[in-house]
Amino acid sequence: MKNPIKVAFFGECMLELNGTAFGAMQQSYGGDTFNTAVYLTRCGGGDIKTWYATALGDDALSLELERRWAQDGLALDLVRHIPGRMPGLYQIQVDAQGERKFSFWRDDSAAKAYFEIAETPLEAQRDQWDAFYFSGISLAILSVESQNRLLAFAQALRTRGATVVFDNNYRPSLWPDVAVARDCFSRAFAVADTVLITADDHLALFGFDSLALAVAAAQKLDAFEVVIKRGAAPTLVRSGSGPWHSVPTQTVTNVVDTTAAGDSFAAGYLSRRLRGHSPEDATQFGNRLAARVIAHRGAIIPLAVMADLL
Repeated sequence: MKNPIKVAFFGECMLELNGTAFGAMQQSYGGDTFNTAVYLTRCGGGDIKTWYATALGDDALSLELERRWAQDGLALDLVRHIPGRMPGLYQIQVDAQGERKFSFWRDDSAAKAYFEIAETPLEAQRDQWDAFYFSGISLAILSVESQNRLLAFAQALRTRGATVVFDNNYRPSLWPDVAVARDCFSRAFAVADTVLITADDHLALFGFDSLALAVAAAQKLDAFEVVIKRGAAPTLVRSGSGPWHSVPTQTVTNVVDTTAAGDSFAAGYLSRRLRGHSPEDATQFGNRLAARVIAHRGAIIPLAVMADLL
């Protein structure tokens, strides 16, 4: 039996309250890189093993989160427990069109302190990863020193020949100002060989006058592989010196919840690329998975409703 492809993720998984203010709230959990890690585990067909690197506290909620993550199939020996810290929390409301509005409580969350030791479990095992995945949100929650540690770690992995994937999730409220965010994202683009671009986020971050200009700028990035997501418009993908391919998305007649649309796309895409499928085939599968996810409520949909895709 061949060894599994080993993929490490870094980020934050938060407690979720889903519902209206002062109404009934459904408890759950999620986060951008966490969602991708779970979907990649499901889509990997036993060929891919995923680790999630983050920090939790020593409280009951943290311990229950970790227990549930294990049930989700994630390897958890990269998780730090920091006494006195707690997981972050967000409240989400979803409107009739499936669009989301978030409120966050995360200023002192455990994940923000992950790199505040001499060597993290993620760095200590740097030689074993075949791929590493992080996002703009992964960077945003960290101090400048920790951002530098994360980017240096990614660069070291890429130099060794591992696949380094950066997803450009941009949330303005997490950054002190746009100039700081632009500089940090530019450094992330430089260390990644696979870049996943949400065109709307690229537009918002770099202040282009139109979405077309944002897409054109993203197409000029130097990464070996670039994927550009444009909502319902066809997804663009280019690998190496090859041509750009336009891959149609799937029409969803009843959008219930757009949470994790991009996260699940990333997982579907990587589940195929890491196992040698073409960029076009990987993009097509990513679009199929994202279409299924947004037709159901919640960031992590039940396995049973996506089993036919696997």
